[in-house]
Amino acid sequence: MLITDIKRVIEQVSRDKGIAVEVLAKTLEEALKSAARKKFGNQIDIEAHYSPESGEIEVFQFKEVVETITNPDVQISLEEGRELDPECEVGDSLGTKMDTGSFGRIAAQSAKQVIIQKMKDAEKDAIYSSFIDRKGEIINGIVQRIDRGDIIVNIGQTEAILPQREQLPKEAYRRGDRIRANIMKVLSDSRGPQIVLSRTHPDFLINLFKTEVPEISEGIVTIQGAAREAGNRAKIAVGSSDFDIDPVGACVGMKGSRVQNVVQELRGEKIDIIPWHVDAAKFVCNALAPAEISRVIIDEENNSMEVIVPDEFLSVAIGKRGQNVRLASKLTGWHLDVQSESVYSQAMKEGYDSLMGVSGVSIGLADILYEKGFFSAEELGNAAIEDLIQIRGIDGEEKARELIHNARLAVEHAKTKAVTVSKEEGGKNEPVANGENLTAQTEAAVSEIEPSGDSEVVPADEDSATDMNTNDPGQEADASTDTAETDKE
Repeated sequence: MLITDIKRVIEQVSRDKGIAVEVLAKTLEEALKSAARKKFGNQIDIEAHYSPESGEIEVFQFKEVVETITNPDVQISLEEGRELDPECEVGDSLGTKMDTGSFGRIAAQSAKQVIIQKMKDAEKDAIYSSFIDRKGEIINGIVQRIDRGDIIVNIGQTEAILPQREQLPKEAYRRGDRIRANIMKVLSDSRGPQIVLSRTHPDFLINLFKTEVPEISEGIVTIQGAAREAGNRAKIAVGSSDFDIDPVGACVGMKGSRVQNVVQELRGEKIDIIPWHVDAAKFVCNALAPAEISRVIIDEENNSMEVIVPDEFLSVAIGKRGQNVRLASKLTGWHLDVQSESVYSQAMKEGYDSLMGVSGVSIGLADILYEKGFFSAEELGNAAIEDLIQIRGIDGEEKARELIHNARLAVEHAKTKAVTVSKEEGGKNEPVANGENLTAQTEAAVSEIEPSGDSEVVPADEDSATDMNTNDPGQEADASTDTAETDKE
């Protein structure tokens, strides 16, 4: 079958649809094989071959060489076979060229349907392949239509969807408006590739800065992370591989020009540009700026930090409706518990007093326990024996067991007393007659944890606090206020 312009047509379709020439040639071959089977039946052995040099498509039917023919559609006699190939033997397979003009109208229509379907499938695969590698990138498009709040965007080769949940609050678009968004998902579907866009994802903020700040593209300034509450506020952490370049200043730009372009694209979303620090505590201090930080106590086991701030900075550190500390937690990856100095001091005083209330704990031992990170009777009750016997003033495992038992007894005593006082204030309980009754109740409550000579108390693990200041029990980190906050005018 010779079609003079078949090569030109294939190349033209390849350019227009973005489909490889090899895929189109394979489609034509499959279509002709389908047409032949439509005409002569499915039992025949058919092969098709397209020659890109000549533009010729040839179809061959293969038959088995036999001595006696039982099925002429798939068999050929040895005599006929040797007329085609003198060296053929019984059992060989010989191919004869078919006249494609004899396929008929129905077969041609079938071939057409196969070509159309194969081209659609190839086009879907080409679109999917071209966008799957662009996942996470920014793309420009034109609003095609709005369907139940979702925006359908024309992005050239196909359409993408910007779901309502991925749109910035209070922003509105009309048909024909230009729009920028991040490619969030590329899904393969029977109807074709589904491309989902987002304007609320932190990656959109990161990519906008990559577009505006050349130092980021050059690798001098690096973005370590970003956290957003889309349309309201965002924090982005940046670092620099060159000590002579300030990463925050590079992102802000001359008179704030660079960051203002980002703010404008995000419809006035406020952006805090945070200097990244390798030390987690200092990074948290930077993320909570402009609040001043007095002390940071790290609990690496639970991936949390207790942040102590001056009373006048408590509201600043927490932010409106907890927004500042929430974004700082997302940015740093640490769970943050912010407390004022007065609340923290009161809690530490109560903890020290509870240590003093443990039988067998003197003032000197209480000070030593406090320095070693045991800030309350509850923490002492949960301590491990092997940790306590290493403390000066605690001689042997028996003494350690006794202290743990007494600490748990004191904790239960305090809890029982608190419950009793609460009931008395509510008028729902008779007052305890004397301390002996209370002691009896407490002894009964903790009878199960009474230490014995042949048993060892296995306590729960306790949060560890690393001392950054020899005069304070918690780990401290100075607050860094090197933060750039930008508001849209």
